[in-house]
Amino acid sequence: MAVSASSSVQRARQNLADRLGEIQRDAGLTGRELAAACGWYPSKVSRLLNAHTPPSEDDIREWCRACGAEEHAGDLIASLRAVEGMFIEWRRMERAGLKAAQEARLPLYERTHRFRSYSSWLIPGLIQTPGYTTAALQAIQQRRELVDDVQAAVAARMERQHVLYEGDRRFAFLVEESVLRCGIGGSGVMRDQLHHLTTVGSLPNVSMGVVPMRPDRLRWPAEGFWIFDNAQVNVELVSGYLTITQPGEIKLYAETFSDLAELAVYGAAARELITSATALLG
Repeated sequence: MAVSASSSVQRARQNLADRLGEIQRDAGLTGRELAAACGWYPSKVSRLLNAHTPPSEDDIREWCRACGAEEHAGDLIASLRAVEGMFIEWRRMERAGLKAAQEARLPLYERTHRFRSYSSWLIPGLIQTPGYTTAALQAIQQRRELVDDVQAAVAARMERQHVLYEGDRRFAFLVEESVLRCGIGGSGVMRDQLHHLTTVGSLPNVSMGVVPMRPDRLRWPAEGFWIFDNAQVNVELVSGYLTITQPGEIKLYAETFSDLAELAVYGAAARELITSATALLG
C-alpha cells in the first residue's frame, strides 16, 4: 500500500492495527506466541501492531486463524481495502487507461449536491473546454507513458460535465490567478478556455472566484482539492490521488476553502482578471 503523509491514511492504518491488537489480547497470546503460530518472526507482529507495515489480506487471515477469530477476517479485510483506497498512486489508478480513471469518478459527481473546488495548478475539470482537457490529458499520458486513449478520456470528462446543468446542484470554484496566466495547449486553447470561464460563471448555480496575485496575502496557495458535500475531500498530489473522509480533516479543508474564498474576487472583478489574462495571449 502506498504511504501518504496524510494523517487520515495513517489514522486509518492505526485503527486497523489496533483492531488486530484487540483480537490478539482477546486470544490471550503474546507477540512471540502469535508469531510462532503464524510462522513469522516476532518483529513482523510488532511492525503490524505499530502500523509500520500494512498487513496483507493473507496476513489478516493467518492472524485471525491463530487467534481463533476467523469470523472477524472478512470485516478486517474490508477495512484494509478501504484504507488502501484512501491513497492511490496515479500509475495504479490509470493502469487501465485515462478513460477508465475518468469514468470511475462519475458516480461520486452524480450523487453530490454541493461542490467546492480549489485549484492552484489547472482549470478544474468540470469547467474545462475539450481543447484544454485534451492538452492536459495528452501531457499526462506522455509523461506517465500510459496507453493512448486520450480522446476517449476527453469524451468521458466532457460527459461528466452534465452535472453542471442537471439537478439541484451548487458549485463554488476558486482558482488562483496564476492558473489563468500559466496555461497549456497554446494561446488558442487558453483563449477559448478563459472565455468559457466567463460563460460558466454566469450560470445561476455557479460561483466563480479568482484569487488575485498580490504580495501581501495572508493565506498562501494550497494543493488543489475538491469537497463533495460534507462527506469527502479528494486531493490531487504529485504522486497520487488522496481521498479524505475523516470529519475533522474535511473540516480543515472546508475552513481552508473559506479562507481562500475571502481572498477571491467575483463577478466583474473576476471577469476583469480573466480579460487581462486573455489580453496577454495576443
